[in-house]
Amino acid sequence: MPSEAPAAKPTPRKRATPSIWALRSSISATAGRTASLVSLAVLLAVWCVLTYVHVDRNGVSEPLVKAAFLPAPDAVLKSLFYLVFEKDLLGALGVSALRILKAFALSIAVALPLGIAMGSFELINRIFEPIVAPMRYLPITAFIPLLILWFGIDESQKVAFLFIGTVVYLLPAVVDAIRLVPEELVQTAFTLGATKAQVIRTVLIPAAMPAIFDGFRVMNAIAWTYIILAELVNAQSGIGYILHLAEQHFKPEWSFAGILVVGVIGILSDVAIRGLNRLLFNWREADV
Repeated sequence: MPSEAPAAKPTPRKRATPSIWALRSSISATAGRTASLVSLAVLLAVWCVLTYVHVDRNGVSEPLVKAAFLPAPDAVLKSLFYLVFEKDLLGALGVSALRILKAFALSIAVALPLGIAMGSFELINRIFEPIVAPMRYLPITAFIPLLILWFGIDESQKVAFLFIGTVVYLLPAVVDAIRLVPEELVQTAFTLGATKAQVIRTVLIPAAMPAIFDGFRVMNAIAWTYIILAELVNAQSGIGYILHLAEQHFKPEWSFAGILVVGVIGILSDVAIRGLNRLLFNWREADV
């Protein structure tokens, strides 16, 4: 009886490479970095074209966009070095960062316990929500006259301004983080005999901390946005003071240099908070 031929092994299919245009799909780190670099390069190229390409206007050679409106990249770079060595830009950044840290600490001290209580107990939420919710829709600049009246025009006023601007956004972030903890975790803890205080301390707070840290990132961005407004009143130090000098001396290149520095510092601090989040809560990625 003839022996049967061995069955052919199926040819393994090559795994299809996901398209970079796939809906809600991640892309490789290399593609992401390339896209970011290309966007920055395009922005810089457009900036150079607008400031370095000259046209004739009534017999006078001028850039496409006048330097009074858009200074050239080299002028901004020169201004940056001038501000660092002649106007103590690094010291001004340190002053501004210290004010943000003070407001940051105050916001956490208020929003963290109050947000945990509001997210855990509906009665407490109903008590404070009518007071806190309208403040998120008020223009922050409307508080400046009141803060000057209450705290004067010195350091306390600036820290209080940043505190109000950040705490009204951090508080609902904490409340939402507590409420988004799965109910199964809470009921399991009660089944095992935990008290309400133990559930809050050992279940709600640890499970909500990654989302609360995301709220810290948002608060950090808001603080660096508001620091300029905070330092416009009686400006004698800080990055807001540098930008105020730029306005007084009509130096748009100083303004651009200061704005770019604030943007870079804000991004670096955001990366630091995000890295700390991953370090403290590395289990979060595994659960997603």
